[in-house]
Amino acid sequence: MAAQSRAVASDMAIRRSIGGIDSPEALARALRDAQYLADEGIATAAYLALALGKPLLLEGAPGVGKTEAAKAIAAVLGRELVRLQAYEGIDAAAAMYEWNFPRQMLAIRQAGDAYVNLYGDEFLIARPLLLALQRPKERVLLIDEIDRSDHEFEAFLLEFLSDFSLSIPERGTIRASEAPVVVLTSNRTRELHEALRRRCVYHWIGYPEPQLEAQIVLMRASAVARETAQKVVAAVGRLRAEPLAKPPGVAETVEWAEAATLLNAQGAPWPAAFARAIGVVLKDQDDLAFIAPRLDHILKGAA
Repeated sequence: MAAQSRAVASDMAIRRSIGGIDSPEALARALRDAQYLADEGIATAAYLALALGKPLLLEGAPGVGKTEAAKAIAAVLGRELVRLQAYEGIDAAAAMYEWNFPRQMLAIRQAGDAYVNLYGDEFLIARPLLLALQRPKERVLLIDEIDRSDHEFEAFLLEFLSDFSLSIPERGTIRASEAPVVVLTSNRTRELHEALRRRCVYHWIGYPEPQLEAQIVLMRASAVARETAQKVVAAVGRLRAEPLAKPPGVAETVEWAEAATLLNAQGAPWPAAFARAIGVVLKDQDDLAFIAPRLDHILKGAA
């Protein structure tokens, strides 16, 4: 009997196919259709998280596509993306729910001596964690930049990610009918607790290889030529090799290619079009001042 129970639990945990996705390769193809180019590593990690019913933890530098991956996964599954943006000082209440106090007071005044259930659905304001539990088959929960939160909130998440339930004192415990799809992202501004990592399928997202990044530019940009995409990717690669406070992410690569293409169409020659659009790719004054005397070298070969 115990062996049978373990087998049933295993069958419930593993979803070999979710949303028609039955392999990492199938997920990579679906993500491409959703305008997200995933390499083998992220496609495999994301598929295993979906199949095993475990959260997916994506770490990497800002701008490498962690949040975009979560959006693309939600699009592939045809689900609503519910986003919880972590920040310093965030508490469990802000992530779970709150009661609509003004509406409760209005209901009391309008009811007079009649009974009013102040803890009915009409007074409950669901926050991201509760929204994910209420409709786990229809939503994807994104906990963005979890490293920005403090250790107390991270400890609270450990319990939530273990049994996917929340306790509302006035109404009892709410449990998800099945494990919701959860994606966590971290810029690694601080180390996450080992217990949190153990609950997740983990993947580190680095800056893409030049060939892949050029493909991303061509997919995301509107009218950028292949040669321009390759040149801007090469220039961004040189920028990332510099000791910058805020190295450019993939989104900045796409925007720089688009901006330079626009200026070139208006008469700016290459590589001057790249130089004039430098504020699109670098967003820090100290970085701009540091790069200014080296910009010609950075843009070498971008003519």
